[in-house]
Amino acid sequence: MLNNIDLNHLKQTAEAINNDPDKGFVSFAVNTRWAGQCRTQSRPKEMVIDGEVIPRNFLIESDEPEALLGKDTAANPQELLLSALNACMSVGYVTGAAMKGITLTKLEITAKGTLDLRGFLGLDANVKAGYDSLEYEVTIEGDGSKAQFEEIHQNVLKTSPNRFNIAMPVRLEGKLTVL
Repeated sequence: MLNNIDLNHLKQTAEAINNDPDKGFVSFAVNTRWAGQCRTQSRPKEMVIDGEVIPRNFLIESDEPEALLGKDTAANPQELLLSALNACMSVGYVTGAAMKGITLTKLEITAKGTLDLRGFLGLDANVKAGYDSLEYEVTIEGDGSKAQFEEIHQNVLKTSPNRFNIAMPVRLEGKLTVL
C-alpha cells in the first residue's frame, strides 16, 4: 500500500487490461431529477467494467446560490464540473506517485473559470454559454523529486479522462422525450 493505493491490485488491473484491451472498457451512467427551483438530485446508476455490473447508489445534490435563483443548499453545476475535473486529475497524481514509489504528503488542485451569464440567458447570440478557458493549479508535495513530479504531471495531462473531456471536443448526443 502506498498513498492508500493497493499497488498489487493497480498493477494486476493494468496488466490484465494490457493483455486484453476489452477489459479496459468501463461504462458509467447517472440519473438526475429536478428537485424544485434550481435544485437537482443525481444518483449514479450501475457501472460496468469487464462485463461485471457494479451497483452504485450515491446522492449528488446540486443547487444554485440565491444570487442565481437557488437556495444555496449544495454546490452548483459549475462547482460540480470543476470538482469532477479536480477529482479525476487527483486520481492520476495519486496513482502515478504510488506507481513510482512516491509517498505524497499533500495534493491540492484549485480550478477556476469565468463565464458570461449573457450566453446562458440567451441575451447575446455572440456570447457563448460556457467558458472561454479554465485554469487550474496543482500543489503537490512528497518524497519525490521535482523531475518525478513533472513526469507524473505530464502523464496526468495526457491520461486524465475528465481533463480530456473538457479540453477536447467530445461528441455529445442528446434526445428529448416529452411526456
